[in-house]
Amino acid sequence: MHDWITTPVTADLLRGALDVEHTERGVLPHRLPARARAQNTDDQLAMAESQPSGVRLAFRTRATAVELDTLPTKRAYVGAPPRPDGVYDLVVDGRPAGQGSVRDGNVITVDMTAGTSEARPGPPGTVRFDGLSGEIKDVEIWLPHNETTELIALRTDAPVEPAPRGDRRVWLHHGSSISHGSDAASPTGIWPAVAATLGGVELINLGLAGSALLDPFTARALRDSPADLISVKIGINIVNHDLMRLRAFGPAVHGFLDTIREGRPDTPLLVVSPILCPMHEDTPGPCFPDVGELGEGRLRFRTLGDPAERASGKLTLQVIREELARIVKQRAAEDPHLHYLDGRELYGEDDSAELPLPDDLHPDAATHRRMGERFARIAFGTDGVFADGSGDTDGSSG
Repeated sequence: MHDWITTPVTADLLRGALDVEHTERGVLPHRLPARARAQNTDDQLAMAESQPSGVRLAFRTRATAVELDTLPTKRAYVGAPPRPDGVYDLVVDGRPAGQGSVRDGNVITVDMTAGTSEARPGPPGTVRFDGLSGEIKDVEIWLPHNETTELIALRTDAPVEPAPRGDRRVWLHHGSSISHGSDAASPTGIWPAVAATLGGVELINLGLAGSALLDPFTARALRDSPADLISVKIGINIVNHDLMRLRAFGPAVHGFLDTIREGRPDTPLLVVSPILCPMHEDTPGPCFPDVGELGEGRLRFRTLGDPAERASGKLTLQVIREELARIVKQRAAEDPHLHYLDGRELYGEDDSAELPLPDDLHPDAATHRRMGERFARIAFGTDGVFADGSGDTDGSSG
């Protein structure tokens, strides 16, 4: 038996969230501020920003047991295999120390063929970690990257206090579902989290599934969020939504970067182009789930574009890489802190042959780890654009 102490979940116990909404039960972390959410009308983005990718509870305690009551919102897809429950990763003094899940919660069932969804309310649940050392330690609970998670109660058998912030630099990253976590196995396994651990930095992850679309309110969120390092990964969502043509893309990128620079003129800023995605390298979007594959219990994506449409200004990944490289080169002449990384350095032709994208769009868990390791070496290594002079990218500092 434990003599439980209940500690209210407050913003000072959370890392990686830009806003905290107070609910009837507790709090709901958000990855976009309220002003941005008020300007958004897209259900996909609303779902993505409420899923706490990179968000974690961080506290110092002697507790040997920890319980966290949450209300997840899970998603199911008609005709697709059941999705596994979201994973909570426990990290103690920087080292993995356990995993758990909450089986209960709300469920939103999506019919991608009909374009409809149905919400079914469910009860809260509890994830528990015990058998911990009674020594003073820094504890992090990384929330599921792919489940909206309302935090209700934190219980421990010893008092807790917010973990000290320390002197780690803050890395703010924005990208698509690949940065959000896509098919990673757990929240510390998404590639930005892997890179942050190896680079010894604090992560704020604005990877927003299906929603890296150069939205001005996202640029303002990047501008207004305290950060020592910023990266933006641009391209795949622009193509697979068939969002704009080349004429609009260049000025939109300039505007996005201009907004960031209004508040962060000297912060190291890395523009990352798309990783290899064979179906969109030379073929424009849009892309959609393959209904035929879905009926057989598999989720795969197919493009409806035609390579000939490039002539009319439709975008492909090759075109976007060329344009991003051109824009960064042009701007870097007056902005020495602006840099470019070709995403194929994280996942390219050889990787595609060895670790193909399972659904033709998203990397699997092993690929996330590989991408994180490579980004850490390229960006945080001795000669990297985010190097702090230590050259430590093996995680020993974190």
